[in-house]
Amino acid sequence: MSPGKNRARRAVARGADAKRSAADRADIVSIGLNATDTLIRVPRFPAFDSKTKILSSSLLPGGQAATAAVACRRWGLRSRYVGKIGDDAAGRMQREEFAREGVQAHLTEVPNCASQLAFIIVDECTGERTILWQRDDRLDLRPEEFPREWIRGARLVHVDGHPCAPAAAAARWAREGGAMVTADLDNLYPGVEELLEHVDFMIGSRDFPERLAGMPELPESLPEITRRFGCRVAGATLGRNGVLAWDGTQFHYCPAFRVDAVDTTGAGDVFHAGFAYSLLRGDALPAILEFACAAAGLNCTALGARGGIRPVSEIEELRREGPRRERLYGVEELSRASARAGVSVKHTSSKK
Repeated sequence: MSPGKNRARRAVARGADAKRSAADRADIVSIGLNATDTLIRVPRFPAFDSKTKILSSSLLPGGQAATAAVACRRWGLRSRYVGKIGDDAAGRMQREEFAREGVQAHLTEVPNCASQLAFIIVDECTGERTILWQRDDRLDLRPEEFPREWIRGARLVHVDGHPCAPAAAAARWAREGGAMVTADLDNLYPGVEELLEHVDFMIGSRDFPERLAGMPELPESLPEITRRFGCRVAGATLGRNGVLAWDGTQFHYCPAFRVDAVDTTGAGDVFHAGFAYSLLRGDALPAILEFACAAAGLNCTALGARGGIRPVSEIEELRREGPRRERLYGVEELSRASARAGVSVKHTSSKK
């Protein structure tokens, strides 16, 4: 073969390798729940043994990890999702929605199984929601069903602990590959402690730190989580009161933004998406928390888990200029708590 043809073949091969490498790359890989939500709006939450008129009913996609993947894709990140669906109309809806949003989805379809469903009652007066859900255990992703290739090229892996075993494996592989790991946790699922050993940024629900650490106050439980599991940051979302986080040295608190809430469904999911986006952008922790709170607040201004995912420019505008709710924690209070937590961590470390 002539030298010219050899060079041409090598060039084609390099081009193919580059395309495969680009296809492998993902800014965020989100692993966990997807759900099909039936949103039922009512004038007020019904009392026991009563009748209430339905204002509207909508069938919309949701789910913790799935919504986070979609939000990050809308903000311009290369987004990948890993999860399970049933072989039903709801599963087909999830597949179609990921394709429409441009999210690369690795969906394992379970035969003769219903996809996860939720019926969500939304109080028109407050926007607060009550969730009734149904999920078949066969929708749990098993470690042997999770190829390592699915997180190849990731900059960040986001998990919600549904279930913990494959999430822990993915988190471990992510760290080995140099990626960051974020976690959205709300309960003591089997294997959650093993998962946390591979998590960099844990932002749980309001009650999760107490359940995990056995300490009722967040200024005590959050430092305990970082000490016990080695997380870089441990925090808790507080609904209308914003978010509190501990970075190993000090507490960071961001009060929530005041918005006209229509539906709080998906607020936490979009918060975690905003956290991941801002983290990947290289922001400092206070800015990350502000961006995440602003993204979550705006999502509450429309119906559904993904109805209020707004462009980055609008999120930044609310972050800069938006009115805040009253602070749950004062500046001096957090300064004293940081000093106490720092002394406690140093004291505990010196015993080892």
